[in-house]
Amino acid sequence: VVTTYCPANNEPIASVRQGSLEDYEETVKKAKEAWKVWADIPAPKRGEIVRQIGDALRQKIKVLGSLVSLEMGKIFVEGVGEVQEYVDVCDYAVGLSRMIGGPILPSERPGHALIEQWNPVGLVGVITAFNFPVAVYGWNSAIAMICGNACLWKGAPTTSIISVAVTKIIAKVLEDNKLPGAICSLVCGGADIGTAMARDERMDLLSFTGSTKVGKQVALMVQERFGRSLLELGGNNAIIVFEDADLNLVIPSALFAAVGTAGQRCTTARRLFLHESIHDEVVAKLAKAYAQVRIGDPWDSDTLYGPLHTKEAVKMFLDAVEQAKQQGGSVVCGGKAISRPGNYVEPTIVTGLPHSAPIVHTETFAPILYVLKFKEEEEVFAWNNEVKQGLSSSIFTKDLGRIFRWLGPKGSDCGIVNVNIPTSGAEIGGAFGGEKHTGGGRESGSDSWKLYMRRST
Repeated sequence: VVTTYCPANNEPIASVRQGSLEDYEETVKKAKEAWKVWADIPAPKRGEIVRQIGDALRQKIKVLGSLVSLEMGKIFVEGVGEVQEYVDVCDYAVGLSRMIGGPILPSERPGHALIEQWNPVGLVGVITAFNFPVAVYGWNSAIAMICGNACLWKGAPTTSIISVAVTKIIAKVLEDNKLPGAICSLVCGGADIGTAMARDERMDLLSFTGSTKVGKQVALMVQERFGRSLLELGGNNAIIVFEDADLNLVIPSALFAAVGTAGQRCTTARRLFLHESIHDEVVAKLAKAYAQVRIGDPWDSDTLYGPLHTKEAVKMFLDAVEQAKQQGGSVVCGGKAISRPGNYVEPTIVTGLPHSAPIVHTETFAPILYVLKFKEEEEVFAWNNEVKQGLSSSIFTKDLGRIFRWLGPKGSDCGIVNVNIPTSGAEIGGAFGGEKHTGGGRESGSDSWKLYMRRST
């Protein structure tokens, strides 16, 4: 049994019984049986079930958003926004359920047909992280379901209540439609359940969201059995501000990207490259903006900035600030834990570090922004790309030529490439994911549905 705690005060909320390996075994069998029923249902009818799931989530959006604030710690408006993402991806999946398919190709043999047929992979395992305890499962399950797959979910142990709540909402829709609830199964658990999923040949696709370190172990276990994995791992995202940028856009964008969700997004801005001619001005304006951030209980509608998720995260934050100082950085604002109940830390800006400092190349899942100076476009594009991760990236400029160079082969090497908007956030219509140590996986929109299916020619 694990107790889940409220990050805003470290008070216990509830105890959740974790699944044993025996429970896991039984769940896989049930999910495999349920798949036989689900695979026979025409794709547009599967889309209709997903539409109903979206509607059921709409009805519970505020209460589920509140639960996200209570158990994960993000502010209420973000908690609701996260449920809205699941709702939106359900809407997207409904349309997709009438559109997935492959071409009929010209055959070189007379009187023959050449067809590309797409079939479901079968059972999709989904392992999600604490920071998006609703939306990431939504991106995976809505698309996996219309493709004809059953799902088995393991959420983060520290957000188990959210996993249970979401699963109950989905199960009711399935059962109201006389379908087995096991089409969307859940096993609460820790690393033992995650390892079992990675090693299990019955898991036809394993979608894993989490740290690069754990993702690497998962990838090796899945690869060892020639399985298929979809990885969404770390990010070390940069915003680059050129001398011609509109600073009225830059300040709120950098603030939101660095401080939103208390720096606990995989798309959080961790590096801010400023052209040397505007460096001091932007740092002064940004520090002023940081001083106005309203810190408080995440469920209070006035709050802009809530706690870190765990006590361990606070320690990680303090260690990183210390390392940044040792490596030559100056703390412009923040850098300390806040003395109040809960896991609160000050949003932090560090200047004066070289672009190659080890701490700058480390993803600390906390609100620390490293501000770095540059002179030339070519060097700063290279610095954007020199970190191991390749998730999200952004430039602020009015130069059209530069924008197209940024989007081109010698520009950003990230999966998400932004112009004049922050690094954080994404649209469900596009494929979400990143390159290099971010894992190479893609979820949600575009043609990412193909990852949840197998192709027969």
